[in-house]
Amino acid sequence: MSYRFNEEFRQLAAARCQSFPRMADGEAGTLKRAAVAIAIAEADNPADAAILLTRRAKTLRTHKWQWALPGGRCDSGESAVQAVLRELHEEVGLELGQGDVLGLLDDYPTRSGYLITPAVAWVGAGAEILPNPLEVESVHRIPLATMTADDAFSFISIPESDRPVIRLRFGERFIHAPTAAIIYQFLEALAGRDTRVQGFEQPVFAWK
Repeated sequence: MSYRFNEEFRQLAAARCQSFPRMADGEAGTLKRAAVAIAIAEADNPADAAILLTRRAKTLRTHKWQWALPGGRCDSGESAVQAVLRELHEEVGLELGQGDVLGLLDDYPTRSGYLITPAVAWVGAGAEILPNPLEVESVHRIPLATMTADDAFSFISIPESDRPVIRLRFGERFIHAPTAAIIYQFLEALAGRDTRVQGFEQPVFAWK
């Protein structure tokens, strides 16, 4: 598949997201609602499509210095789409509208007590990224083509769980679930596959 940043790819991504049979968890129970953005933007090479990935600020109370998709907790009465649009503005300075949201993926429950709803959003060409230093240490444009390489994703075992831990290679580092699981499902949906990821485990350091 070609991951060029153009109108043809935007239409393909929108069609695949809209046809994806999303599994929503209507009963969150004790889990707190949250939403994250799979924001499709220009790569450093503007002809290619990328996903925006942030590194959380070192001064945050929880999950400091971790790799994450833009997003956060839903405010009272706020939908997942509304939360994603607000967080994109607050964290990376992007002003998007509901028409820029292409679709939603499966809700993902985390070990740290959240139920995350991922929203796929399209970031227009030439959009300026302005990281909020109180929340974001840095923003990275990760080309979609690098995430579909044969060795991009791997699955490992840990003694604390019987579920496999999914991780995404990012240079010399690894990005783990929930971020890796959500990106993996997005790429599967782009390929027309209805792959579920709730069974993928998170590393122990992300359990609280």
